[in-house]
Amino acid sequence: MGVLEEPAAVSKKSAKIAALIEAQQGQELDAHYLGFFECFNRQLFYEAHDVLEELWLAQGKSGPNYAFFKGLIQLAGAFVHLQKNRLKPAVALFNLAEANLRQYPNPHERLEVVRVLELISDWRGRVEAGGFAANPLPLHPSPQLQLIR
Repeated sequence: MGVLEEPAAVSKKSAKIAALIEAQQGQELDAHYLGFFECFNRQLFYEAHDVLEELWLAQGKSGPNYAFFKGLIQLAGAFVHLQKNRLKPAVALFNLAEANLRQYPNPHERLEVVRVLELISDWRGRVEAGGFAANPLPLHPSPQLQLIR
């Protein structure tokens, strides 16, 4: 299933996630994809992961956006680790996200992949600069992802 096709079924994982997806229904892009950005930009990184995971799993490994969605899920997961002060796992997920997203052109699915890769590099660098001892998340403005029109 591509992002520009009909929206997938509403999530049943939780009422909160279902409501987030429902609010995105009827738009040009898949509600799960849009819900990912809504959650991510509110620092609801775990929910962002959950929302997009449904679309990613529905697509299957042969889908054209399999690694793209996986990379975005890993990016959200990296920030979940930062929220929980698990710095080494966060960097590991930043690395995996980068490897998956690098496979796609810029832009892709109305996302400037180059900016996401810069965001990954920036946050990974912040963690590494602190020697894995200082969590940069509370010290910096939260990351934001924007789709282009």
